[in-house]
Amino acid sequence: MAHESFREFLNTLEAAGELCRIKRPVASELEITEIADREMKKPGGGQALLFEQPTINSDPSPIPLAINIYGSEKRMAMTLGRETVEAAAAELNKLVKAKPPTSLGDAFNLLGTALDLRHAKPKRVNGGPCKEVIHRFENHPPAPNVGQISTLLNFPIQQCWPQDAGRFITLPCVVTHDPDTGERNLGMYRMQVFDEQTTALHWQLQKVAARHGRRYYEKGERMPVSVFIGGDPVYAFCASAPLPDGLDELLLAGWLRQKSVPLIKCETNDIEVPADADIVLEGYVDPTEPLREEGPFGDHTGYYTLPEKYPAFHLTAITHRRDAVYPSTIVGQPPMEDFYLGTASVRLFLPILKMNFPELVDIALPAEGAFHNLVFVSIKKTYPMQAYKIMHGLWGAGQMMFAKYIVVVDDDVDVHNTSEVLFRLGACTDPQRDTLFTRGPADVLDHATTDLAIGTKLGLDATHKLPGEAGFHREWPPLIKMDEAVQKKVDEILGGDQN
Repeated sequence: MAHESFREFLNTLEAAGELCRIKRPVASELEITEIADREMKKPGGGQALLFEQPTINSDPSPIPLAINIYGSEKRMAMTLGRETVEAAAAELNKLVKAKPPTSLGDAFNLLGTALDLRHAKPKRVNGGPCKEVIHRFENHPPAPNVGQISTLLNFPIQQCWPQDAGRFITLPCVVTHDPDTGERNLGMYRMQVFDEQTTALHWQLQKVAARHGRRYYEKGERMPVSVFIGGDPVYAFCASAPLPDGLDELLLAGWLRQKSVPLIKCETNDIEVPADADIVLEGYVDPTEPLREEGPFGDHTGYYTLPEKYPAFHLTAITHRRDAVYPSTIVGQPPMEDFYLGTASVRLFLPILKMNFPELVDIALPAEGAFHNLVFVSIKKTYPMQAYKIMHGLWGAGQMMFAKYIVVVDDDVDVHNTSEVLFRLGACTDPQRDTLFTRGPADVLDHATTDLAIGTKLGLDATHKLPGEAGFHREWPPLIKMDEAVQKKVDEILGGDQN
């Protein structure tokens, strides 16, 4: 289901009892964070929040701020236009099963082809709501009146946490192109606001946009970049999804919407953005200027990311809807809104992983692991050392390379129940025999690694052990479980007592 505007989606949430409007003025500096954090920590993720009068340095912003839009299983399903996230995953599974792939890369290539064949390819349009208001920076100095949306300082961009270096745009959809192939990438990289028309672009070294940027730096050419905010909420989900390099995120967005994404050319560069976006920031990165210090920033790790050098993004134009809404999010100690975004990505792409790992039953990224720090995997084990095969396979699969701990359990374990996984971890492992240390790429946001972006991995085999596996020569005992006939009879007895 396509949402024609972000406001339309908010109205849908409100009708479903999923939105709370906050009418009183609330500061975009810290106060919105505190309210949103309390809401996100509620069981099930709480409600989405719409701040109708966010303030900027005590002055009212003409644009409302929405947050915790994705922060529940129900709202994620509504974002994907399905009854459940699993329903979307099942549809995707049917779509790509026509031709079994021979590798994970083949599986994602097949996905791209299948999406294209389903008429999900974006279409070009000549006009759209994102151009209702246009402000070019050339020959137009920033207007001082806060009521005019003519600079970044007019938007209710949050300072999320006390030690943040400033205000950060946290749900930007950043569009870049490969200068050699022209392939588009849609990514999500936080943007620290430096002044009214300059931000940082925090694209980490393993990200696709960073690869695009390196080529522009090598060529010594100015890099066009455009950023859009809002529009159909599925755009931000696709920007954050762990798609492989070369697969257009807007194909996935079109398929999920069941309608092609309408694209319109920017005013000051040749990049195309969704015509239904709320806000568009056009600009460039100059490879001849030095990198700028970005951060600290209160990150999804639950700790502040310390300052590092990143490119500066210079705005050449701002365009937006007249009735624009500014979508935002915060990250920090879990559980937070991003837990639901990450979980939805895992659920959606699990069928593709299963095509290459047929023994795989389920995967969970518990909130306590802050995404890829901790991964629980269940498999249907049929041969010795199979758990280790899965560990190595996942560490080689896209952003799973960042997983610090992988715990593999048997197929009768619910990996979404952390208590069950920890029980098997304690009961079914010998610490020396059932652990695997290896080295690999690490998330640059991980402050615990000895070196930036380089770390160790730990795999734990908590499956039942087969005879002779890893030197195990004992009989494996059965798990204590009541007879099903007795369970059924007791259900009848207790049911009768209740009546």
